[in-house]
Amino acid sequence: MMLRVWLSTIGGLVLLGALLFGSAGTLDYWQGWAEIAVMVVLSLPYTYYLLAKAPDVLERRMHAGPRAETRPAQKVAVGVLQLSFLAIIVVGGLDRRFGWSHMPTWLCVVGLAVTAIALWLTMWVVVQNVWAAATIRVEGGQELVTTGLYGVVRHPMYSGSLAMAAGMALGLGSYWALLLLVPLFGSLVARILDEESMLREDLPGYDAYTTQTRSRLIPAIW
Repeated sequence: MMLRVWLSTIGGLVLLGALLFGSAGTLDYWQGWAEIAVMVVLSLPYTYYLLAKAPDVLERRMHAGPRAETRPAQKVAVGVLQLSFLAIIVVGGLDRRFGWSHMPTWLCVVGLAVTAIALWLTMWVVVQNVWAAATIRVEGGQELVTTGLYGVVRHPMYSGSLAMAAGMALGLGSYWALLLLVPLFGSLVARILDEESMLREDLPGYDAYTTQTRSRLIPAIW
């Protein structure tokens, strides 16, 4: 499994670079390099930690994507979600190539900071909830986690993903890439609604949890 995990992690970083600099048409793109640096600095130690401390959790996270989902609504939602993230990267690069946006440096730096914090939060979710899989399912013996980040919102992984997408668009210096937050947000809402309909039926205590933690995705808003 170790080789497969590292190939997947490094392959993802290589794909990120190829999409960014390929669409930008140049390597002279400091925002792109900074974005990759954020991913490398956080994802490589995190992968090593899970391999050493929680390989079963990492194995669970390796099964991802529309084809790994069993529910039709989830296949569509995950497909749109993944395409939205890829589009943010490509549009950010195209924005650099054609100069559509003129974003101040300080705002790009804020975006990079948001990306880093949001990525760290999604990683911390997995540490707090060992049952956090990349696909929607309830396993035998699965326990409901209601504390930590799950005491703030019911789907902190998705909250982190939404914040990370916004941070990436700003970090890449593209106002146009922010428009991709619309389909991304819609896919998260659809995913959450379908997921919760299943969790209410299959995960004991989930109904009570929804009254305890009312926010699904954005604290005090939804």
